[in-house]
Amino acid sequence: MSMYTLLLDPIAFTLGPLSVHWYGIILGLAALSGLLIAVQEGKRFGISPDFFLDLMLYGVPSSIIAARLYYVAFKWDYYQDHPGEIIQIWNGGIAIYGALIGALICGFFYIRAKGYDFWRIVDICAPSLLIGQMIGRWGNFVNQEAYGGEVERSFLSDTLHIPKFIVDQMNVQGVYHHPTFLYESLWSLVGLMILFVIRRRNFLREGELFFSYFIWYSIGRFFIEPLRTDSLAFKGPDWLVSFVDALWSPMKPVFEYGYLNPAEGNIRISQLLALLIVVAGIVLIITRRKLGVAKQKYNDPLINHKKKAADADVAQVETETNKNDASNEENNDRPV
Repeated sequence: MSMYTLLLDPIAFTLGPLSVHWYGIILGLAALSGLLIAVQEGKRFGISPDFFLDLMLYGVPSSIIAARLYYVAFKWDYYQDHPGEIIQIWNGGIAIYGALIGALICGFFYIRAKGYDFWRIVDICAPSLLIGQMIGRWGNFVNQEAYGGEVERSFLSDTLHIPKFIVDQMNVQGVYHHPTFLYESLWSLVGLMILFVIRRRNFLREGELFFSYFIWYSIGRFFIEPLRTDSLAFKGPDWLVSFVDALWSPMKPVFEYGYLNPAEGNIRISQLLALLIVVAGIVLIITRRKLGVAKQKYNDPLINHKKKAADADVAQVETETNKNDASNEENNDRPV
């Protein structure tokens, strides 16, 4: 009995010599979704939609470039012999942590230039980052990339009850694989709901929604990354390998490690980085509270320091003008 396997065409449509890829459309939809929820939340704090639009126009290219450079840097043995492929991001090959680094660097300078506190704005943008990742992972689905190790079809359809169109797309050259893109997308969806809930709680202080986003995403990434077969890796000490393996061991009754080329290393970079981010996020939340650094709450009014300084200058000028007018009137009233 023959089995029909769905294999999506990565090219959505063509306009003359221009081919429009599903990967680019999905990334665009991810960016637009993030923009819309940031604009909606920004209205609560009196922020113009143009602020977030400009932030996206600067941030998206910065994140894509940084994501690609991050990936290429760890795959340099290949790309040094194929330099023409470095810019071919439509074929996949971008690293989410690289994207976050690029977005944060760009955002830091843009937010400061506009006169806002960095932590207050990234808090507002945290759900946007998560929904962007949630949608963006479906680009991996179309490209049949970033999948996990080999599995039986029955495991996907009968054990996990994954929809047929996803199961079929996970048939890569006759072998079924873990849809790790789906695991991460669903994890991001749950995290998005959590962020929506806790950002309305009065206990939340500046920076903490952003740290919560990073902690949540990185917990999921720590457990999902070992399922993949395309992880960036490095050679680390045996004790670190054993430590990371022990932390991941609760997954073993159901899941198995994806293949990792020993020539590339024995520790997955994204998994170790995820672990470090979880620890760093928790430590930062605690220490910033203890040191009194996180003074503002998430729901406090948002201050534009540039506008505040400009208003203060105007007020000072008006005060000086009023004093001068009063002095002139007093001089005019004196008898000659």
